[in-house]
Amino acid sequence: MQITRLAIPDVLRIEPQVFTDERGSLYESFHQARFEEAIGRKVKFVQDNHSTSVRNVLRGLHYQVGKPQGKLVRTVSGSVFDVAVDLRRSSPTFGRWVGEVLSGENKAQLWVPEGFAHGFLVLSETADVVYKLTDYYAPEHERCISWNDPSLNISWPLTGVLRVSSKDENGAQFTNADCFA
Repeated sequence: MQITRLAIPDVLRIEPQVFTDERGSLYESFHQARFEEAIGRKVKFVQDNHSTSVRNVLRGLHYQVGKPQGKLVRTVSGSVFDVAVDLRRSSPTFGRWVGEVLSGENKAQLWVPEGFAHGFLVLSETADVVYKLTDYYAPEHERCISWNDPSLNISWPLTGVLRVSSKDENGAQFTNADCFA
């Protein structure tokens, strides 16, 4: 497993070692002890989510206050541009974002710690995204920041007509968002 700290050092790109032969391939998609060693702390995942989306669907930027969730995200099939936005006011990278292409082909994962908003844009015809969560979904704590907030200036690699839910279309502006200490 190869771990890369991104421009926001708490966000990690995790790439597994893939073993391939004439039969196909095998890789370890998760190993608790190695993951905890990489992030430097114990973590407990309590929920797995699976999202299926078509090209140009943008989901996000989502997060929870009160019950913040860390997310370990990977794309099983297809390709997405996955984004994490630092919402921790005490962080030197507060208000900054990082983005990575995750695909069924590259098998990379993104660790998005608690205190971040998360979203993704589907680049392929379809994409299946799965992610592990450190806390349960709690709708009363859910928040959404506008995917196209000008102060964040995220460079979404959109080609074609965007598909976004009304909830995501009406997300809060970053300057008015509930953030973390």
